[in-house]
Amino acid sequence: MQALVGIARMAAQSPTLEAKSRVEYFQLASAKLLAPCTSVRMPFAWSINPYRGCEYGCKYCYARYTHEFMELRGAADFETKIFAKHFNPASFLRELRALPHAETIAIGSATDPYQPAERRFGITRSIMQVFTQTAGLRLGLITKSDLLVRDIGLFREIARRHYLTLVITITTLNAELARLLEPLAPRPDLRLNAVRKLSAAGLRVTVNCCPVLPLINDREDSLDAVAQAAARAGAVRVNANVVYLKPCARQVFFPFLDQKFPHLSRRYRERFEESAYLSGTYPDTIAERLRRIRRRYGLDGPNLRVVPELWPPPPPSQMELFSD
Repeated sequence: MQALVGIARMAAQSPTLEAKSRVEYFQLASAKLLAPCTSVRMPFAWSINPYRGCEYGCKYCYARYTHEFMELRGAADFETKIFAKHFNPASFLRELRALPHAETIAIGSATDPYQPAERRFGITRSIMQVFTQTAGLRLGLITKSDLLVRDIGLFREIARRHYLTLVITITTLNAELARLLEPLAPRPDLRLNAVRKLSAAGLRVTVNCCPVLPLINDREDSLDAVAQAAARAGAVRVNANVVYLKPCARQVFFPFLDQKFPHLSRRYRERFEESAYLSGTYPDTIAERLRRIRRRYGLDGPNLRVVPELWPPPPPSQMELFSD
């Protein structure tokens, strides 16, 4: 048997923090929290994921492959073996202070930072506390959880120092469909209520109607309902992206279709068997549909933002340093 190396070895040696009926929690050693992002598809330079794995069990989840790096390849491992990263505030603060001015960071790009594990371990909250000791970054946090309202006070302080956008994913307002697609995520109405509370606190909130699933939640009335509710709750924008299905996602999503949407199984297999991304005119159709909906609810205006109160000036350039 080949010896485990790297993160797979670290995962195998991770101590158990806690176990419940269907989920085990482990502590994962972590030298750094900031991970560079090199994908041209992503609008950020760095990402932070306080946890590896996610209990919500979303059938379309693209991040399941991250457990494969730890030699955990079972279909259920991603949602039943949750790794909480070891957090050292002083070390993380040094990481942040080494970043360039106005650098972009996404929090929760692969796993939800406010999933149930956060109630137990509070790593996301600890990370947010460190951001209150710095200034001059562009931050985006994405979640399906209403737990983030717990940290409204922290977010308000962070927003004095950084550009902060809180993104809440609401795939559909249909509670029954949401439960099928995202079995253990909070109900859509709870997420909308979180949008309302965050917006009322003066925070910038965006709603992601993601992913858009062909013939499941892609009708204009479905997308419109999410946008209308988001606008009424105070969101400043609504985004939507067409689903993409990596092999790790297809392993779960295709059997789910067979069981719950058998009439769609063949179509999805034909379109995603060879590629994770849909080609053709469909993505353009959804983009145009979203543009119409944004205009309908005033969610297409210029991306104007108030400069944070404690936003620092950029450091002088080399030319400025040597000028008279």
